[in-house]
Amino acid sequence: MGTKGISVEYLATGANRQTAVSDWGKRGIVAFGADINIALWRPQAETPRGVTKLLSGHKELVKAVSFLPERDDDETTYLVSGSDDKSLILWKAAAGSEEFKIIQTSSEHAGPINCIAAHRVAGFASKWVIATGSADATIKVWVFQHDSLQLVQSIQTKPKFFPLSLALSTLGRDGDVLVLAAAGTRDTIQIHTAGLSGEAPAFELEATLTGHDSWIRWLSFTRETNDAGSDLLLASASQDKYIRIWRVHEGEELPALAAKGSDPLNGAYLPGKSPSNKAYKLKAGGKQFSITFEALLLGHEDWIYSAKWNHANDRLQLLTTSADNSLAIWEPDPSSGIWISVVRLGEISREKGATTATGSTGGFWTGIWSPDGLSVACLGRTGSWRRWQYIPSEDAWRPCISISGHTKAVSGVSWSKSGEYLLSASLDQTTRLHTQWKAGGASTWHEMSRPQIHGYDLNCIDSLGTSQFVSGADEKLMRVFSEPKAVASMLNRLGGLGQEGLENMPDAANMPVLGLSNKAIDAVDDDQEIEPVDDRDREAMDPASIVKKSYLEIDHPPYEETLSRHTLWPETEKLYGHGYEISCLTTSHDGKLIASACKASSTNHAVIRLFETERWTEIRPPLTAHSLTATRLRFSADDKYLLSVGRDRQWAVFARDPQDILQYQLVQSNPKGHTRMILDAAWMPSEKPIFATAGRDKQVRIWAGTENERGQMQFSQTKSIPSDSPVTSIDFMPHPVDGKYVLAVGTEAGRLDLYVLTEDSEVTQVPHSTDFDLPKAVLQLAWQPATKDDNGGTYKLAIAGDDSSLRLYAVDKEFLRSVGS
Repeated sequence: MGTKGISVEYLATGANRQTAVSDWGKRGIVAFGADINIALWRPQAETPRGVTKLLSGHKELVKAVSFLPERDDDETTYLVSGSDDKSLILWKAAAGSEEFKIIQTSSEHAGPINCIAAHRVAGFASKWVIATGSADATIKVWVFQHDSLQLVQSIQTKPKFFPLSLALSTLGRDGDVLVLAAAGTRDTIQIHTAGLSGEAPAFELEATLTGHDSWIRWLSFTRETNDAGSDLLLASASQDKYIRIWRVHEGEELPALAAKGSDPLNGAYLPGKSPSNKAYKLKAGGKQFSITFEALLLGHEDWIYSAKWNHANDRLQLLTTSADNSLAIWEPDPSSGIWISVVRLGEISREKGATTATGSTGGFWTGIWSPDGLSVACLGRTGSWRRWQYIPSEDAWRPCISISGHTKAVSGVSWSKSGEYLLSASLDQTTRLHTQWKAGGASTWHEMSRPQIHGYDLNCIDSLGTSQFVSGADEKLMRVFSEPKAVASMLNRLGGLGQEGLENMPDAANMPVLGLSNKAIDAVDDDQEIEPVDDRDREAMDPASIVKKSYLEIDHPPYEETLSRHTLWPETEKLYGHGYEISCLTTSHDGKLIASACKASSTNHAVIRLFETERWTEIRPPLTAHSLTATRLRFSADDKYLLSVGRDRQWAVFARDPQDILQYQLVQSNPKGHTRMILDAAWMPSEKPIFATAGRDKQVRIWAGTENERGQMQFSQTKSIPSDSPVTSIDFMPHPVDGKYVLAVGTEAGRLDLYVLTEDSEVTQVPHSTDFDLPKAVLQLAWQPATKDDNGGTYKLAIAGDDSSLRLYAVDKEFLRSVGS
């Protein structure tokens, strides 16, 4: 796939739930860990495109990401990342660019890397000191210069703890002493110092700060003012629900507040340890320093995950995020110096709801400042971001369009029959709807609805017409969902989607506190009083998930709090019959049939069950052919044939009964279709019945049908396309290009290939580009059906990845023509 003929239309992925997983760089790029990738996002871009690039290099979950401090005149941007694979990777790109390339990988740590801190050394064109903390209970210190990373010190934590946060800065007026603060799975903070005079700093433990009652999640240094000799402030955030601020002062004399013996708490009652005003003495680089307890910030009701300083706009501010679903900005009062919470964002307590799938966001895991200090973003339990922008004219913080995505493998994708929107299902137990936001001339893709938030991992999904879909999970039944009126109106307003049957739709949906089934509900007026929940009522409605009419009457893609609560689709049917978890399902093109299969180890359970969609009953008897789990079911374009493939290496073709269009009969099965299990199959949209199968034997096989003497269709292999690794997914473009057919092939290694085929099985491979490969297996491929406003210029291919990413690529029509000619 040459890069000229293919482009990235949309990338969606959720962030990893780690405190150090993200950073907002000087050039306006947010980098965050998303499964084993690093996602890049420009929150303040004029056109909100969401994730613009995914960087692949790590082999396991990314836990820590940090930009190296930059200056305005730098020509290069550096990014450091650490992962569960114990490796540290350095990335390099031109300043402001997103084309990051790996320049060095280090595997010195013996455990997952949890945190990274970096400090730029003054007096050098480009020299940084980097500290990394790992689950091997060590802190490693590195010097990065001339594009080379060198390990200079390894600090074994004593007493042993796992570092969860590190902070680096310089001390004193001259800035010739480095200070490293380290904390983690103990309630103390270790202060290390090192001189900067030599080539490599050698840190020594100088003090251990006590006061917190639980693990410490975040540390952050800042200068109190921009003056060279100003004191250094250290903020520490802990699971004890408090933030402590510490003052590092140069000289033997204590700072004024501590010298007077003043109590920064003014006699406030605190449970647990009584706060101490003890002064900790340091000696580093021939100078004396003191560390004193400055302030205790109270206000959060749960664990505090992060506390980050902002010194832009001549205001000293501290941003804290907590598991209580709130984000606070603190400032010292100009007259008294007492720290107060000036802004509180997130969720007020009455709307937190019960701990249900829709009721609780599970807290905010990290918060970050924009470089200009006018915007903040935070990450929630669902892997989705929320962002607020400060509006100076209003002196208020306003929510902004942000990004969301799956946090586990995307197991299935399906286009609506009209091709207007894309559905995705994931092992993170959610179903999501994505479509274009056609506003102001720009067409950008966004998650617009979260129809299903479930209690089981979702395995498969397919659409039924334009406003219904069916999904299968790790349970014995399938569930059918219908679009509610509020969501349909919003999709019409934002994306220009049709509104057929609007008058018959329910207003909205929500999920009972103790249930798995979305219930249809009426939307309520904004001024209607909400009754409190009766804890004894199993069908009670979580007050946080009540849908007010104004919630979806919006002119922008919904924010995360709306997506996770107010865009559910009501469940209209349950389809029973299978004895084990659903493995695959498909719907006929006319929407009249659903075919499904479940996990099986015997012929009795490896049957294919058909359900008709008028009365939602099973059509008996079920279709038998396989002896193990069926992995994929596909109807041909005219619904004449149903194809099934399975783990028993077999494919089977069933033909529709001419007298009864709901009945199918076995026409042919091939017990040796592949030499290993068959993982996917697809019908070519040709006049002649032709299909392709893909297997673990690293082959894609093309099978063409011809009628025998008795007028029965018989299929035989006409072509085999070899691959470098097991083929996990295939799909044919639903319409030919100049009489030729395009086949997309995805492998277990993440490779994505396109082939152009003729009915005579002549195969031409489109030139391959690694830029569009995935780092993990491709789990499903789906070409977009032709849409009513299709200009015919590009074809869109949806890719479901094992790396938790949903990708949408646009393939140029002229490019495919040139390949096939």
